[in-house]
Amino acid sequence: MLFTRERLEARERETLAPYAALAHASRGRIHDEDESRYRTAFQKDRDRVVHTTAFRRLEYKTQVFVNYQGDHYRTRLTHTLEVAQVAKAVCRALGLNEDLAETIALAHDLGHPPFGHAGERTLDRLASEVGGFDHNKQSLRIVTRLERRYPRFEGLNLSWETLEGIMKHETEYDVPDAEWEPDKRPSLEAQVVNLADEMAYNAHDLDDGLRAGILDPAGIADVPVVGRLLHELGVSRRGFAPHDRYLLIRELLGRSIEDVVAATNARLREEGVRSLHDVRAAAAALAGLSEAGAAEAAELKRYLYANLYRHHRQIRMTRKADRILSDIHQAYQATPTMLPPDWQAAAEERGLLRAVTDYLAGFTDRFAGDEYRRLFDPGSLT
Repeated sequence: MLFTRERLEARERETLAPYAALAHASRGRIHDEDESRYRTAFQKDRDRVVHTTAFRRLEYKTQVFVNYQGDHYRTRLTHTLEVAQVAKAVCRALGLNEDLAETIALAHDLGHPPFGHAGERTLDRLASEVGGFDHNKQSLRIVTRLERRYPRFEGLNLSWETLEGIMKHETEYDVPDAEWEPDKRPSLEAQVVNLADEMAYNAHDLDDGLRAGILDPAGIADVPVVGRLLHELGVSRRGFAPHDRYLLIRELLGRSIEDVVAATNARLREEGVRSLHDVRAAAAALAGLSEAGAAEAAELKRYLYANLYRHHRQIRMTRKADRILSDIHQAYQATPTMLPPDWQAAAEERGLLRAVTDYLAGFTDRFAGDEYRRLFDPGSLT
């Protein structure tokens, strides 16, 4: 039995919730092209994202710990995969479109520069004269302009719903573009990805902080949600073994998923949501944690900010990242002919400052360090 695109679209109509985003009802693409024979529009989008250069680079971009600090810490790529897994789990339970959610999740951090949020702050400062730098907007630039894989158009020519999800990605650290239909909510699938991002990094940053020895069991037990979980699981803050850490993180994430599913389902019922139109017209986001769950997540985030993200080892890395990117940026600005030929052409096309910023944003942590040595270490080959 063959499952053609039409059959897959029919299965979506038959099995998904009435407020889910359906591939056959997509608003389409910027450039007209034939759809796939055996993939829906959102599945085609997902495959295009996965095959980008920008996606592969995420393997060597910082989540919290720079990749040379250890092989087992999350990178921007593994974070992205965890976000996709969480988003799909929530969407599956709510009858939403897993393909669309997965695609948005896989694309949501394509625009992140090297060295995580520290690198983003540096590039935003350096590019202030041309509107600054924002990784959400950079993700959109990558999929609509900078990835050039097709002879007829720039970018990946993704569906409207995927592009909307990228631009309306919103967390404590991410602000959506106010120019992208600001009066309407994004799809529930996009809203779920927003939540999955925060749920994933709360859990895995706690895991990585414990693994690194920056956080300790006695300290995290003072966070109410963690302390309660440790008590329920029978885990002592003194006899904390690796399998205890795995159990804690697994339960923390699993219970967060259950909370989001239950709270979102209740909210949809309370608001009488019956269609995607109702989702977009809602006064506030419909996907979310319960009030108690949101308060617990906020407490955990505050703890991580104070004890992990502001740890002296992380502050040192932040300063180092700022120095590396600032010096490279200044060198290219002063001597544009040091840029590779295709980026010299890009500078002619879109201006030197924006081209240099785009170039640096695509660096991995490793490449940024290597480039710094090539430019400033007399003993390094150029």
